[in-house]
Amino acid sequence: MSIDAFIKNEVESNDVVLFMKGTPQFPQCGFSGQVVQILDHVGVGYKGLNVLDSAELRDGIKTYSNWPTIPQLYVKGEFVGGCDIIREMFQAGELQQLMADKGVTVSAPAA
Repeated sequence: MSIDAFIKNEVESNDVVLFMKGTPQFPQCGFSGQVVQILDHVGVGYKGLNVLDSAELRDGIKTYSNWPTIPQLYVKGEFVGGCDIIREMFQAGELQQLMADKGVTVSAPAA
């Protein structure tokens, strides 16, 4: 399977996918860590893919999205953005609205 086919399969078969440095349990970059915190706070389930495991994946996701940086968030197959965009959307309430609009199940944030 080509890297493009792998990425396409991941973003189409999971509601929310985060291509990140590290894992959701152990982010290895501050920007990836911020997006993990936001998604956890919003209460959305997601699949985290560690681009540090594979240079092919790290380069492939940048080509796939035509976006130069990591992390990258996909919701229902659509590229949403990187850390700054996700943070701004979250602060404005737009990320939560996007999840609702796309039919992504959100659990109540932990108090």
